[in-house]
Amino acid sequence: MKKILEKLFNNQILTKIEAENTLTKIASGEYNNSQIASFLTVFLMREISVEELAGFRKALLNLSIKLDFSDFNTIDLCGTGGDSKNTFNISTLSSFVVAGAGYKVAKHGNYGVSSVSGSSNMLEHFGYKFTNDNSILKKQLETANICFLHAPLFHPAMKAVAPVRKELKMKTIFNLLGPIVNPSNPGNQLVGVFDLKTAELYGKLFSTLDKNYAIVHTISGYDEISLTDDFKIITKNENKIVSPKNLGFKTYEEKALEGGKTIKEAAKIFQTIIEGNGSEAQNNVVLANAAYAIQTISNKSFEESFKEAENSLFYKKALEKFKKLLEK
Repeated sequence: MKKILEKLFNNQILTKIEAENTLTKIASGEYNNSQIASFLTVFLMREISVEELAGFRKALLNLSIKLDFSDFNTIDLCGTGGDSKNTFNISTLSSFVVAGAGYKVAKHGNYGVSSVSGSSNMLEHFGYKFTNDNSILKKQLETANICFLHAPLFHPAMKAVAPVRKELKMKTIFNLLGPIVNPSNPGNQLVGVFDLKTAELYGKLFSTLDKNYAIVHTISGYDEISLTDDFKIITKNENKIVSPKNLGFKTYEEKALEGGKTIKEAAKIFQTIIEGNGSEAQNNVVLANAAYAIQTISNKSFEESFKEAENSLFYKKALEKFKKLLEK
């Protein structure tokens, strides 16, 4: 670690292999907490390179518990978190809408970072049992079109850094890794990020991966399409700023997307929306994200994808898949 730290302190960039090897050794317990903290602090002071991010990603995927969903064409809808907006569970609701529209969703998630209730908090509240059993998750994909991958069950390597992350109480490189280390390696992803720099960084990384993707960030600071402002979208074929008005939407106030002060309040909002009784702002935000996910996996137009999302939500297909997933 001494050589790696000296290199980093001298403003040098790690190679992909150096990044992979360092994170692998951190995960195996070769370094103490002081060394890990020093390592993480460097990336709080400077931006991470694409090579470094790719190396860290490879290390975590190599160390993860593997899943085989090769029988399915799956998509993940996942954000970095860390935008401090405390929105309702937009990506989780959008995931059920996509599942209700007939697509297979392998949703990777965790407990909330900057909101009261992350995707894991929400599903746990409703009684979903986390598992890393491939056969159970595959059965859920077959029957409900969706399964949920609770990150801690698949990334035991993260335990080595958990105490340091807790003590630092700041965003680290691991906030960037969450959305890109889905252990099932889906062929399609809608990824939300908390700032424009991260959007461009992800864009460079995803351009090297064999998958369809859409990376989104709303300019007012959301790690998803919030319809509160223009948003950035990066795909294989485009990198542009989109105005909600250009898609036929109003621009909504941030308070319209609040997710409640407790998990119970967040769950009530979640249930209201998935039952088709959400407000115009809540519905359209969920549908916009779901539509871009459907477009990513299907290559259909946004208009056609949005119509499929609407049918899923308002004809209770998303609700049906939600209930099916929760069946014991």
